[in-house]
Amino acid sequence: MEQDYYEILGVGREAPDAEIKKAYKRLAVQYHPDRNQGSKEAEERFKDLAEAYAVLSDSRKRELYDQFGKDGLRGAGFSPGFQNVEDIFSNFGSLFDDLFGFGFGGDTRGRRGPRRGPDLRYDLEIPFHEAVLGAEREIELAHAVRCANCGGSGAAPGTSKKACATCHGRGQVVQRQGFFTLSTTCPTCYGVGAVIETPCDECGGSGKVEKLRTVSLAIPAGVDDGTRMRLNNEGEPGDHGAPPGDLYVFLHVQPDKRFIRDGVDLHIEAEIDFVQAVLGTEVEVPLIDGSKTVQVKRGIQPGDTVVLRGEGVPHVRGHGQGNLIVHVVVLIPKKTTVEQEELLRQYAETTGADVSKKKKGIFGRRK
Repeated sequence: MEQDYYEILGVGREAPDAEIKKAYKRLAVQYHPDRNQGSKEAEERFKDLAEAYAVLSDSRKRELYDQFGKDGLRGAGFSPGFQNVEDIFSNFGSLFDDLFGFGFGGDTRGRRGPRRGPDLRYDLEIPFHEAVLGAEREIELAHAVRCANCGGSGAAPGTSKKACATCHGRGQVVQRQGFFTLSTTCPTCYGVGAVIETPCDECGGSGKVEKLRTVSLAIPAGVDDGTRMRLNNEGEPGDHGAPPGDLYVFLHVQPDKRFIRDGVDLHIEAEIDFVQAVLGTEVEVPLIDGSKTVQVKRGIQPGDTVVLRGEGVPHVRGHGQGNLIVHVVVLIPKKTTVEQEELLRQYAETTGADVSKKKKGIFGRRK
């Protein structure tokens, strides 16, 4: 059974952002890998804490989680959890700098070897019907990819990287100042722990080359404008063979001329003649993927609605669907023929309605 994020951080469900951040900082210090070297249990706990904080510190993710749990996050394109500790340091680097400073997590990513690649952002505009029904898209990215010639190592084929002589492969150098020990990034290898003596001819030792690449994207049904989708390991490759970053796709939904969306419900207007409003009728109403005949009861009033259940937007988590709400607009003719006017006056006589023309307004003149 998945543990609740609030329980992981030891806070209540109504906890403010400041309390959540304070709780995470306190527990992150307690279970930080540098304080629990070799402890698999502490490492897993450290990753659980980061996962909980990543969700609860983001207002949009927190709202989805409070309503639908982890399924809601996955359905909206968010991927809870971190693959490894390096992923955590990459996402919360500035926070760990504030927590630990130099010598204790200040540059943890550097001490642990090559850094994972940077994340990428891609803004994708999609039509309204694709947001409702879902779609399969392919997006083309121009970005750096791992060099095929050297496998991303940066070293020429047939050669290899050598351990840095300055830091002896640790990526950090230790300086002692009195009672204090200061650990900083190695100035020779810049935290990698190794140096390349013979760089690759294709990438110049960076381990990356610029290319175009096509990425397949499955857009789930029910996404909304502003939805962010995360594609793991589809970002820039890391330095010297390190894991790649992630790709974040931000969806921008084009408005539709017919439908107005309100959560999972859709609204649309249907125009009918006033005679149809009196006698009742049938109207053809468009759907996202077709149309449907709607029965309009006799005597319907302007502004009344007809609800078509289950014809709205699917819940992004995959359970149920919203409604299509048809707003009835009764059209009153601005002009009538002599024959039509006579028929209307005859009808007025049967109802007792006074349709005679008077010079005074309906409220009379003020004395």
